[in-house]
Amino acid sequence: MTQRITSAPCCWGVDDVRNPHLPPWTKVLDEAAAAGYAGLELGPWGYLPQDPTRLGAELRQRGLHIVAGTIFDDLVSPENLEKLRTQADQICALLKQLPAPPADAGKAHPAPYLVLIDWGSLARDLAAGRSAQAPRLAEADWRRMVEHIRTLARLARDRHGVRAVIHPHAGGFIEFDDEIRRLVAEVPHDEAGLCLDTGHLFYSGMNPQAWLREHAARLDYVHFKDVNAERLARILAGEPVRFFDACAQGVMCPMGQGALDYPAIRQTLLDIGYQGAITVEQERDPRHADTSLRDVRASREYLRGIGFA
Repeated sequence: MTQRITSAPCCWGVDDVRNPHLPPWTKVLDEAAAAGYAGLELGPWGYLPQDPTRLGAELRQRGLHIVAGTIFDDLVSPENLEKLRTQADQICALLKQLPAPPADAGKAHPAPYLVLIDWGSLARDLAAGRSAQAPRLAEADWRRMVEHIRTLARLARDRHGVRAVIHPHAGGFIEFDDEIRRLVAEVPHDEAGLCLDTGHLFYSGMNPQAWLREHAARLDYVHFKDVNAERLARILAGEPVRFFDACAQGVMCPMGQGALDYPAIRQTLLDIGYQGAITVEQERDPRHADTSLRDVRASREYLRGIGFA
């Protein structure tokens, strides 16, 4: 089986293009290549150049490809739908004009992907990782969110030939086991798959190996994170903390330095026959991006050391 290890701009603290402390995008590409990654995600729309000719040349120069683009936005509000459709259209159009990722023989839905993440509720953000305290969506709002996801997934598939994948994310309205299970039941497999993130599952009280195994049939794409268990326990025991504030406090750490059992996760992926892209993420404050190369290199070397090529 082929498993390609890729990275994402969030490892350099790039989560919001409005943040004045973001590192230059060329630094991210240079350091991802230097650390030995096969490719990258686009990160927030507008961070990497949107000109496919320019970005394609920069990627080829470094031996990289783009594995996915992401909508990280409010998937619930009715007034946001047109904005979401525009984002999906723009991201997918760019993905299809860039150098294609390596082919994954036998994979039903190969990269690149459109990753769909709900985000934007302060109440849910403050309840990240705390299922009992997290307010759930009202029934009408849930149904609308599901329909928005299906609309975006069909747009990506039918207009651009891009596979949409749903990413449960700490601090959004798709985070906990009850929400993920219901979403899987209500979004048809031919419209969207899953992108399970080991770190988000752990942060939100779930066992990554069990979830990867249970949802193998829907799993198109995987994210890896590692979590500092001591910091997470302190955060969850204290006053409510927004997810990215927890990341700025160092709750995410390089692969192999946290609580997740990556040899066991690797065996689970082998058992279920997963192949394709695995994107390593370590969210941080961009003001700490001077240590990003050290950390992304440590993560890549650790994964290589336990059997990931």
